[in-house]
Amino acid sequence: MAIDLNADLGESFGRWTLGDDEAMLDLITSANVACGFHAGDPATIRVTCREAVRRGVRIGAQVGYHDLVGFGRRFIDISLSDLSADILYQIGALDALARSVGGQVSYLKPHGALYNTVVDHEEQAYAVVTAVEAFGRDLPIVGLPGSALLRIAEDHQISTITEYFVDRNYTADGRLVDRRQPDALISDPDEASQRALQAAKEQRADSFCIHGDTVGSVAMAAAVRECLVAAGIEIRPFTSD
Repeated sequence: MAIDLNADLGESFGRWTLGDDEAMLDLITSANVACGFHAGDPATIRVTCREAVRRGVRIGAQVGYHDLVGFGRRFIDISLSDLSADILYQIGALDALARSVGGQVSYLKPHGALYNTVVDHEEQAYAVVTAVEAFGRDLPIVGLPGSALLRIAEDHQISTITEYFVDRNYTADGRLVDRRQPDALISDPDEASQRALQAAKEQRADSFCIHGDTVGSVAMAAAVRECLVAAGIEIRPFTSD
């Protein structure tokens, strides 16, 4: 059995630092790198890509709404054509920065409000898929199991990767608990590790996510990785460049 570990990185902006990307890159196998729309600046993004390449960590485009102020966590009512163009723009920008340091974009994962929206919003999910098609290279799409996004991607013969969040609680219908709720986030490394181990045994998803901006995210990632490896589960990326 093998599991990919992913984390959201490259989200610092100018003099404002978010998370410890260097430490996280030593623990994960796939980096969801911000593309400048919800977070990140070109210099930060390029450094994140360079360090990911140096460690053999896969680079994914974490695309989101054009919403720096809201960190991409606010729904935006946007047309299909505009959203598709926004996503294509983000993929291309990240791919250029990644290629400048010897890497490339290997997959796509929506961020924040967009991630939650495309679970059920057919039109916006379709916009994400058409952006990947327009990019012209087969990029697997990461998303919530049972989401409209993954279903539409499969209909378009695009590879899909299911994801489980070890640091988030779920509703009874398999959605993520709203971040505004007091029980939305999990911060205890031991609890996260046991959740990850159980999810791996039940084969709930292909990739497990730990948010880079979660309090204690490095300790959590280390504990999750150690727990999975101790159980004989291989940690490896779901893509091969």
